[in-house]
Amino acid sequence: MKRKLSAFQEDIPPYSGPKAARDSYANLKQLSAIPGHIYMRPELQILPGQRRFSKVPWLVPMLKLLPPTSTGHLKEWGLSTVFVLAKNYDKMVHVWESVTAVTELWHPQTNMFVFPGFEATILLEELEIMLGLPRYQRGKEPTISYTVEQINSWSILAYITTRKTDLYSMTSGMDIHLLPIAQWITSQCKRKTTNYAAIAKAAAICICGIILFPESDGAISFGNLSIIDSISEGMKIGQAVLGFLYAGLTSAALGGPFYRSVITLELWMGMHIQFRSAGDLTTECKTMLNHPLAYVGGRLHMSTRAWCKTAQVKGIQAWREYLRKLTMAEFDMRPRFMHGQIIHLPQCTGLVLRLLGNEGLVSYNLDHCYLQCGAAHTVVPILSHFPPIQERKRGDAQDERDMRSAVVHWEGCAMSVVQAEVEEDDDVISEYIEDLKEIQPVARTN
Repeated sequence: MKRKLSAFQEDIPPYSGPKAARDSYANLKQLSAIPGHIYMRPELQILPGQRRFSKVPWLVPMLKLLPPTSTGHLKEWGLSTVFVLAKNYDKMVHVWESVTAVTELWHPQTNMFVFPGFEATILLEELEIMLGLPRYQRGKEPTISYTVEQINSWSILAYITTRKTDLYSMTSGMDIHLLPIAQWITSQCKRKTTNYAAIAKAAAICICGIILFPESDGAISFGNLSIIDSISEGMKIGQAVLGFLYAGLTSAALGGPFYRSVITLELWMGMHIQFRSAGDLTTECKTMLNHPLAYVGGRLHMSTRAWCKTAQVKGIQAWREYLRKLTMAEFDMRPRFMHGQIIHLPQCTGLVLRLLGNEGLVSYNLDHCYLQCGAAHTVVPILSHFPPIQERKRGDAQDERDMRSAVVHWEGCAMSVVQAEVEEDDDVISEYIEDLKEIQPVARTN
């Protein structure tokens, strides 16, 4: 059974303003003190909802039938990497032990992974590069994909088909079912129709539903259907994808199901934790062969002759021990693919950005991951007065004001170029690590 955002948001006390944020700094708890956090469940071997990520028998056969013109539309819309990942979906093997162990370090109040001497998260720019999605640029806020109005799924699907029998099979309640859409695509391709743009739009729903917005039982929400539909109009969907992943990590960390993009999470872990490029190796890395990184190109491309730093880490207990002792030297803080990249930061400390999407407004606390952003450690900042996840109520006047406020913060955001090296002051670092001990996990007996 799926949990709505509000189902796990109830576990996190709401924030009512700056004063409440200052007061709540003392309540930025250790993970072991957060009610229901899976860090305190040493018996947990798999994430709830993990079994949903099984093979999708209809996906690859359907994609093989796509006419070149439809495939061209997908590439034009910036979905080349997503398309390749979908075509190779059945070849990928998810290492759920590592995914579970890193999720246990997710802090639902800050949307950060808390490691022994630093915090880290999946940056918007990292996600856009990893998935090959169109990049957000300051000054182009009208291209961020979201809507403040109620969503009519039939009006979106009408571009694909107007037959009521098809529309009824593709929708139920507040869900869109991917299998009937794939069956419609297969029928169109076998009949050799020339409705190439409609086929491409339907294919985009399927591949994005599996790779970017996976939910239970091969379905996606109306909100995410609208996000996917906007891609063909040149809209930027990175914020919606990242906010959706953050919400999934929070759900899983608090004992709920993980129905989010495990592929994106594994790409991030692969670049920061698991692999290093090593051009002089003569043998292929067996771990890399079935990893999502083997199927992405561009700046992120890494040969299968990579060095796997975690080749000897086997099983959930070994992954827990490895990640809970991970040092800054072992974590590739600024991978090569990020060097020279422009990242977007809050205008000033304490002015948090929020990721926009149709499901919720999700706090994006870059003040906590200094080193990833190319800045030296300073202090662990106080919490924002915004809730970590604010569920959207489309069609509501307050919701529209909240979305506009979030957009304004992006319009005034700062920009920085990621450097390969960052100089730090040892005394300041020691103060930061002392502060970090107040929120990082405490030792436990496995």
